[in-house]
Amino acid sequence: MFEIKEKPKMVERAYLVGVRQGRMTLAEAEEHLDELAQLASTMGVPVVGRQVVPIARIMPAYLVGSGKAKEIKDECQSLEVDVIIFDDDISPSQQRNWEKLTDIAVIDRHEVILDIFAQRARTREARLQVQLARAEYSLPRLRRAWTHLERQRGGTGARGGAGEMQMETDQRIVVKQIASIKRQLAELRQRRGTQRKQRVIKPTPTASIVGYTNAGKSTLLHLLTGAEVLREDKLFATLDPTTRRIMLPNNQELLVTDTVGFIRKLPHDLVASFRATLEETAHADLLIHVVDASHPQARQQIDATNTVLEEIGASDKPTILALNKIDRAQSTLSAYEVQDLADRVIPISALRGEGIDALLEALAELLPTPIERLQLRIPHDRSELVALLHREGNVRQEIYDGDHIDMEVDLPLRLHHRVREFAKE
Repeated sequence: MFEIKEKPKMVERAYLVGVRQGRMTLAEAEEHLDELAQLASTMGVPVVGRQVVPIARIMPAYLVGSGKAKEIKDECQSLEVDVIIFDDDISPSQQRNWEKLTDIAVIDRHEVILDIFAQRARTREARLQVQLARAEYSLPRLRRAWTHLERQRGGTGARGGAGEMQMETDQRIVVKQIASIKRQLAELRQRRGTQRKQRVIKPTPTASIVGYTNAGKSTLLHLLTGAEVLREDKLFATLDPTTRRIMLPNNQELLVTDTVGFIRKLPHDLVASFRATLEETAHADLLIHVVDASHPQARQQIDATNTVLEEIGASDKPTILALNKIDRAQSTLSAYEVQDLADRVIPISALRGEGIDALLEALAELLPTPIERLQLRIPHDRSELVALLHREGNVRQEIYDGDHIDMEVDLPLRLHHRVREFAKE
């Protein structure tokens, strides 16, 4: 894998830069930098300085004005900074300009998130998804790796030197790598689709736990199912989805899946790369949207999660909004404030188990009627049952055999007692 200009092997000091424009308040910009500081900490890079720069418009060379860029350069040199991290995306040319100006590694939030995902991916699929996102991110930035090589000029026009030829070679390699990763992910997606079809034979309803990163999703899964998943007070503590089976108060089984946490400014290519994993969310029967009710930006985090859900086609699912961490919320987000955002709003504490009974009851109420496939032999004179099966079920096969009708039908469990005596042995 070809990377852009490598960060120092032992990065020790980071400087954060955020921009504020339009209607964004200083408090909002600072909160974004707080989150970026958490991301840097998760990556293992402590922050020694930060600055929010108000701008009227994006400047093409440095994102900010050249005077402010030189000011930031001087401050970073005085703090002996190893890496400058921008909270907003910077273009490949802006990245090159900054590194030429400062002689310091310069990255953005996008690359930080990719780095964290690369550290934490465990399954083959997650690793492939991260590799794809990193390859697509790095492709337009390969030029940075070869600016130190000479450019030769001669004859009647410009002729690429060693740097340009090497860059073109690397670009071809990365393009081939992207194509290979996409093929492998397509194979995994097809395999998962086959597995999903097999589950239809005896379908078990599914629920996906979604929400902003560090909202307490993995803690909730552990509480509901006893699953031993990583529960850590860090952003993106877990990436690989975990699925476990639980029994609801009405004796209905439910498969619950924990998913990767969302975040504001989540790179679009990363959402696209993780679409295969997020398909489980899109195919779920309902969503449990976990919110850190103690967070001052809880409402904005809800909006960020809903944006991603809309991108992956899962915004129309029945949803329970679980207002988590009520045990430590100074002023818990009011259920009344967000009641229009979900079918149910349940205050909970996944850490202490508060509100979990109410959550389970809500799951039982919102789940669609469970369905199971039956093989039946119905007498001809029971035409009312045949009509019932066509009206209430999904008849997959119907064969007339003498004075009986052999039927294969997907039927809601609530109607099984009507035809149980005609089930084939």
